[in-house]
Amino acid sequence: MIPAMPATAAASRSAARQASTAALRFGRLASMGAVTVLILVAGVWASWGSAQYVMLTKGRERGTIEVARCSRDVCSGPYTPMSHGSEARDRVDIEKSVAVRKGRAYSVVVKPGSDDVVRSGPAGVLYSWVPMGGALLLASVVVAGGLRRTRFAWVLAGSGIALLTAAFVTI
Repeated sequence: MIPAMPATAAASRSAARQASTAALRFGRLASMGAVTVLILVAGVWASWGSAQYVMLTKGRERGTIEVARCSRDVCSGPYTPMSHGSEARDRVDIEKSVAVRKGRAYSVVVKPGSDDVVRSGPAGVLYSWVPMGGALLLASVVVAGGLRRTRFAWVLAGSGIALLTAAFVTI
């Protein structure tokens, strides 16, 4: 402290510095928290597009598809119904991925109002939630770096790794 300076001026500077530090800390926590929530909501949104058909199967057409042809993005084949009220189709389309191979049969659920199908059963459920697994991993980085909550970040990362590993093993 400078001898000519009163003690109250030094105390007010210290209080202002503490207030600005607290405001910056709150701003960092609020912004990184918002980014984390946005990432997790985007993961749920991306997963729910196909998960809703796989998880909520009551009243939906269920059956099997025998994959006969595969193009660049889509595989297709005849649909054999397994549920009451479902009708056989000569051709339905399923998204081509590492989980779908030509010549194999898969249990599927028909998307309402279309000839598109998604895989059902445990493999279909886990595969539909893969985007959420990626979102959990990404959110764990934001939580660890931006929020500095390492334990919670490890929980998020572990959940994402478990989900992705379970999907890989079942497919």
